[in-house]
Amino acid sequence: MSEEIKRIQKLIDEHHIEFIDLKTLDLVGRLHHITLPLRQGTLECLMDQGVGFDGSSFGFAKVESSDMVQKPDLSTVHFDLFRDRPTLTCFTNVFLTDEKRSRFPQDVRWVANQAEQLLKKLGIADGTHWGPELEYYVFSSVEFDTRTSASYYKVDHAEEFFQNAYHACSPFDLYDDFRDESCRLFEQVGIPVKYHHHEVGERGQQEIELLFQSLLQTADSIMMAKYILFSQAAEEGLQVTFMPKPMYQQAGSGLHVHQYLTKDGENIFHQGGEYANFSETGLYYIGGLLKHAAALSAFTNPSTNSFKRLVPGFEAPVALTYSQANRSSCVRIPRYVTDAKETRLEYRPGDATANPYLMMAAMLMAGIDGIVNKI
Repeated sequence: MSEEIKRIQKLIDEHHIEFIDLKTLDLVGRLHHITLPLRQGTLECLMDQGVGFDGSSFGFAKVESSDMVQKPDLSTVHFDLFRDRPTLTCFTNVFLTDEKRSRFPQDVRWVANQAEQLLKKLGIADGTHWGPELEYYVFSSVEFDTRTSASYYKVDHAEEFFQNAYHACSPFDLYDDFRDESCRLFEQVGIPVKYHHHEVGERGQQEIELLFQSLLQTADSIMMAKYILFSQAAEEGLQVTFMPKPMYQQAGSGLHVHQYLTKDGENIFHQGGEYANFSETGLYYIGGLLKHAAALSAFTNPSTNSFKRLVPGFEAPVALTYSQANRSSCVRIPRYVTDAKETRLEYRPGDATANPYLMMAAMLMAGIDGIVNKI
């Protein structure tokens, strides 16, 4: 029995855990899950044999050859805060059913891992650091219908501002307690929170920004944060949406991602005395992002609604440029950052309809191309 399994088994025994819930991502970034009762030897069996599933239902394979296996990533185990019975949950890794039981190449968590490994293999950097901004709306209720002869949507919201609601204060900020509870739950499952506040949108737009983590950890945190927010809203009789542009003439919701690379503990994007204190390596990385921005949009903005957000007048990125402090630029270099260790860029086009594993892996690959080819 491995030390990891012993650690989890101790957790199970101490807290009388009854179930383990395995969460797997499909190609478009939707969570799927399967729940197993915990008995003697369940963990060892899961790590050795895994759980079979139909890969065609995830978009992974054709129906004629769709048997796949998922195994728990025990490093991601935590309590599921929304189950009635004591339950542990974790993300999984996907494997083929060939003789070698090799990793499925299109497993999105594996793709994220391999992007980071390539960066290290090339000797460019040994660490990636990603800080996402989760923007979303909270509504009291939502109704919609689409048919051949008519269509409509109706949104009820408790908030109504007559102008910019950015950092609105109580009592006008009606969801500060909701965000407090969200952040408490985030921290409880290991999602590090930087801060939260009301966003610009005048009818219930929120933001929670997360602290820096590695690429894979950040993508895991984004998915678990969305799971918590949806579940919390359901318990409170509310509706949360990450739609990029849920309402006409209202601010859209993005998934801006701050990012920088380190080598031997040093931020390789920092160079004092240069424009925005940005190094040549950092500018090459930006060059890769800008060169491949059109291709990146397949991963950062995968929905039709994504492009309804990318219009002038709402602080959305509309210029294929990089600039210090300019929120209309595709790439913004924050001017308020004074710590050389956190010199970074913010890639602004993305939104939360994206699969975060593929989105950030694609960003990193574009940046690597920029550095290698000095774009």
